[in-house]
Amino acid sequence: MAANLQSASAPRINTGQAINAPESVEIVPTGKALGAEVRGMDLSQPVPEATKRKLRDAWAEHLVLLWRDQKLPDESFLQAAEIFGETKEGASRKYQVAGGYQVGGKRVALNPRVSLISNLDERGEPVLDNGTLGSYEVVWHSDNSYVEVPPAGSMLYAVIIPTDGGGDTFFNNQYRAYEELPEDLKRAIEGKSQLHDASRNSAGVLRPTVKLPSTPEEVPGPTHPLVRVHPVTGKKALYLGRRRVWPSNYILGMPNAESEQLLDKLWAHATQDKYAWGHKWRVGDLVLWDNRCAMHYRSEVDAKQARVLLRTVIKGEPVIAG
Repeated sequence: MAANLQSASAPRINTGQAINAPESVEIVPTGKALGAEVRGMDLSQPVPEATKRKLRDAWAEHLVLLWRDQKLPDESFLQAAEIFGETKEGASRKYQVAGGYQVGGKRVALNPRVSLISNLDERGEPVLDNGTLGSYEVVWHSDNSYVEVPPAGSMLYAVIIPTDGGGDTFFNNQYRAYEELPEDLKRAIEGKSQLHDASRNSAGVLRPTVKLPSTPEEVPGPTHPLVRVHPVTGKKALYLGRRRVWPSNYILGMPNAESEQLLDKLWAHATQDKYAWGHKWRVGDLVLWDNRCAMHYRSEVDAKQARVLLRTVIKGEPVIAG
């Protein structure tokens, strides 16, 4: 991944104003293709409705929001996410439970609306492969695109972060990717949909209880349009979801070879550095992104260092074809 890391500067809390009041909240863009830092907030405290509206507007404008130095015990993490919509169970949980992973252990959280993004095994030791994302590189993807109604957004909260141990997260702007798509590719994907592969997670690990597909016909998952309309902004975005080693995602109604060639071109275009912003995590960081118009990527983690984050997803709506 070649994009340079660029995180917003340290947070600044305004003094002399009510905590979390809209006038005390600053939205500071990263200067990249997407992303902004939100300053002047303590999300463990009540958030006025006017501030919530300001945050939702900022999310629609910047696609990714970052809060630094947050302390979110117990339900505060979910309450922060619910500013932006109803939280729900992540789609991967059912595979983990079916695979016999211990609920309430080091890989599956007790609360069904919270996912553990962790490289710990059941003994609490960092490892390369723990049956979930582990310490692997996580390729560009949109969360849960492999379900009929994907989540609108995802929120991630840093609990344990390795010291210079990788695990940086990059985001990209799929509005701009669509807007700047060459005209021949726009014509080629007009009205077309693809099947989204549910067999493997974003690190390429086969999901528990799922058979590895050997033909396109065996690939499990729903179909979604290659171009979707955002229900809030009304803008069109590329929607590629995720892609594993063939057979995986494929475009409906096209021969396999042509589908692969077209997807190769779309992925090469959509993941250019000019559409991306990279974030280097610190403990207490909270990041929210919009799965409807942005993808994300994680660099490999040092398997000797622990990395634990909490994730929740925000309920989405049926995908609107563009």
